[in-house]
Amino acid sequence: MPRGKTTGKTTGKPARQLLFSKALRQQKHPSVEDPPPLPRTSMADDTQGATMDRILQGISAVSRKLEAMDSAMVALTAETRSMRLDIVGFQSQISGLDQRVAAVETQVASWTDRDQELMHLRSKLTDLEDRSRRNNVCLLGFPEETQKYAFFQ
Repeated sequence: MPRGKTTGKTTGKPARQLLFSKALRQQKHPSVEDPPPLPRTSMADDTQGATMDRILQGISAVSRKLEAMDSAMVALTAETRSMRLDIVGFQSQISGLDQRVAAVETQVASWTDRDQELMHLRSKLTDLEDRSRRNNVCLLGFPEETQKYAFFQ
């Protein structure tokens, strides 16, 4: 049995513990009571009360608007974050495309070098063909077959 005075109930807890636990329960769940209304004694008090009611209504309207603005800000924040993620994705895509464009530009530069080389080789070929035709002898009046045999005999 615990030391100290007991409450006499069947719990067997000391009175000090019971009072402490009761105080904790009241702190966790305090009872909310509306203060009693102030007595109104004159017309000035009635006017003042009406003014206070209008002020309270205005404050509650502002509070509702602030809550709506707060929820809108939360939505905007979420949308901004998703846009930021999209932008990061786009940046990585753009850097990949930039690398691909650089590779294509390198290939195109090599193609222009090849085109210049091809044009040079074509001009050489044309020159060689023209020179070989100048040395050919063409016999007129004979059929082609006899002309072939005339040079090889």
